Amino acid sequence: MRVGVARAVAVGWVREEMRRDPSVGGAFFSGSTVGLPDEAVLPAWSDVDVLLVRDGPAPKVGKFVHRGVLLEVSALTWAELGSPADVLGSWVFAPMFRAGAVIADPSGRLAAIRDRVAAGFADPVWVRRRCAGVRRRIEDGLARLDERASLAEQVLGWVFPTSLLAVWPAVAGLRDPTVRRRYVRAREVLAAHGFADRYEELLASLDGGGVGPDRVREHLAGLAVTFDEAARVARTRFPFVADLSAAGRPVVLDGSAELVAAGAHREAMFWVVVTFARCHAVLAVDAPGRERVLRPAFEAAVADLRVVSAVDRRRRAAELLGSLPRWQAVVDAVAERPVAG
Repeated sequence: MRVGVARAVAVGWVREEMRRDPSVGGAFFSGSTVGLPDEAVLPAWSDVDVLLVRDGPAPKVGKFVHRGVLLEVSALTWAELGSPADVLGSWVFAPMFRAGAVIADPSGRLAAIRDRVAAGFADPVWVRRRCAGVRRRIEDGLARLDERASLAEQVLGWVFPTSLLAVWPAVAGLRDPTVRRRYVRAREVLAAHGFADRYEELLASLDGGGVGPDRVREHLAGLAVTFDEAARVARTRFPFVADLSAAGRPVVLDGSAELVAAGAHREAMFWVVVTFARCHAVLAVDAPGRERVLRPAFEAAVADLRVVSAVDRRRRAAELLGSLPRWQAVVDAVAERPVAG
């Protein structure tokens, strides 16, 4: 399916939803489809991300198939989105408003944000502000590692801020830091700016030095079993539980398999371990007996990242934090001559 066709389906769904629910005040695209040409092919394992904006909070709708297109619909408030200047300074939101992402905007508030972002996105002042936001998130996240939490919660608390080291140069290079492919995006940006030799260090901050493709395929097979079990028993409303469903299965499993087939097996381990941890967070609450049975596969994936214990995770966090001044120099150099992508 072409991206333009998929986006048109998403637009149609938003219009129907706004007729049903007048609390929706606007909507825009986010994620990997933003900026893609209409004629591009949407992979079978990709979804179309949509954000609904409301005055008050609302739960995430989640992933579902609508007229043959896998949509992922989330919600946020106008306060969470912020002013045009807030969005321009946000490494999360600013990339979404660069290329016709607005779907519905009866009040004109999203158009004001879009115009402000378009005018100032490449301004060095705002690029530095967005980059500083990424660094703060890394530092704050790694400083809050909770050794009293479950293994799943500890792994999520370590792996997400660790992975933001890949997001940092992408933000400096005016690239959209997508979630599942963030390491691939970082590799592209570093190579384009003459820092290809730094990528091994960045990737090793995730996996400790390397996981082979056959081993990653084994982890994917174990994850498939765990994912299906978590999807079957999930009842508790974790923020991410909507992703653990039959609709979301191709995004995780097929999308990760595509990365492995393309030679990006080490990069694929990020989302493999994230999804493992999310599944076990669900299983620990909704099916603790099954969580214990399935735990060895999760522990094996964590072991291959060389973060088996809380001591390991604390040491790796300290190493990454110690490397930030060196990475700041790389990020600054990228930001001085960004090539928009």
